[in-house]
Amino acid sequence: MDETQMKKEEDDKKEVVHLRREISMLPAVSFIIGTVVGSGIFIAPKGVLMNSGSVGLSLLVWALCGVLSMFGALCYAELGTSFTKSGGHYTYLLETLGPLPAFLRLWAEFLFIRPAVASYVSLAFGRYVVEPFFAPCPAPAALIKVVSILGVTFVVAVNCWSVTLASRTQVTLTFIKMFALVLIIIPGVIALIKGKTENFQNGFEVDSLTLDKLPLAFYNGLYAYGGWFYLNFVTEEVVNPNRTIPLAIFFSIVTVTVFYVLVNVAYYTMMTPAELLLSEAVAVTFANRALQGMASVIPVLVALSCLGALNGGFFGSPRMLFVGAREGHWPPIFSMIHIRRHTPLPAVLLLYPLVVLMLINGEIYQLINFASFARWFFIALATLGMLIHRYRFPLHPRPFKVPLAIAVTFTVVCFFIVSLSLYSDPWNTGRSCALTLTGVPVYYAVVYRFRLPHRCRRIFNFCSKQLQILLEVAQQEVQTF
Repeated sequence: MDETQMKKEEDDKKEVVHLRREISMLPAVSFIIGTVVGSGIFIAPKGVLMNSGSVGLSLLVWALCGVLSMFGALCYAELGTSFTKSGGHYTYLLETLGPLPAFLRLWAEFLFIRPAVASYVSLAFGRYVVEPFFAPCPAPAALIKVVSILGVTFVVAVNCWSVTLASRTQVTLTFIKMFALVLIIIPGVIALIKGKTENFQNGFEVDSLTLDKLPLAFYNGLYAYGGWFYLNFVTEEVVNPNRTIPLAIFFSIVTVTVFYVLVNVAYYTMMTPAELLLSEAVAVTFANRALQGMASVIPVLVALSCLGALNGGFFGSPRMLFVGAREGHWPPIFSMIHIRRHTPLPAVLLLYPLVVLMLINGEIYQLINFASFARWFFIALATLGMLIHRYRFPLHPRPFKVPLAIAVTFTVVCFFIVSLSLYSDPWNTGRSCALTLTGVPVYYAVVYRFRLPHRCRRIFNFCSKQLQILLEVAQQEVQTF
């Protein structure tokens, strides 16, 4: 084969419409760390302390949440290397437990889980950007929401424009947010070495602990760790996934756990538990006390940290919808990608109005427990499905295999936390269950579209075609899994 023909084949391959493998080890690690470290570590310490009742127990909860996240991440490393499709939770439920649980996961993700989490993070971004300009007075709520919407708009634009730009943005923001954590850890550790340990005296007083509040402490901690599964959403875009996914997951979660525990130690070194509970912005209160000369920098770094978490969420979640549409569980338009940008444009754009609507509504602070119930229930189902699949298909290729004890422990603990939360917070978990179950009739309407009247199908197909032309999108021309 001559050089001209080889060059022509390479050019043809570049012109083919498909998602490219562009995520190597560094972007993969940055993607996980950058999605995990968002607003959680700057907001959740208050919720963990409030529900655990003591400094020592709250630090134990943070460490155990890291261990639990590591167990779950290792399970997802096996799932990600066993099933090579993108889509994360949806794909694994589809392959192990069947189409209905998979569709319900997809439905819950886009009905309330992703909009709730993205709204919470973007409002944190808006608050940290706006409040320094109005201190010590409270910032206008409307302005915070406007800035939050601008942040979401920027992230959507980046993810619509280019996969490479989105991954480079993630790498940059990850380094910035790790610098923010180091800036908090160093003065805290220095003060601890100098003997400032009074806040750790009698750290395990459990008089105020009640069993029904403990799952809520774990939910707040696990919320801060949330995001370790997002690399599995983009498996088809990872370079050498059998090696990259397990290594990236392991390195990322160990790093985040160590940093999170040290950050909380730093908080408690400089603030009493009562002061931490009274603080609306823990990182800012800490900075005012420990970093007087750099206190104004912390809100900026926290805002950028939130932006990185938003970027990771908008990069990963649309791939679940993309794969769901490809499998016939969502309108086909959402399985298409831009013919020049090679991004899943319709899937990214669908999230935008849902997040903006929830932002405008503003009723999101109680949604951590609300969204966490459905998220952790389906994660537990996915790892249960992995165990069932192992038993039913022992010869299925598994390039990475997690120890059985870890998989069983993680699954049992997840189901236990989810079950206990039904008792701890029946209102939010009940609503979460009800909203998830609304997907059952939708599933039959979407999957069995031939049951719809002929006129409805014609209107649906016409709208899909016009949207495809308007957005300049097409189906993938090569199989990427």
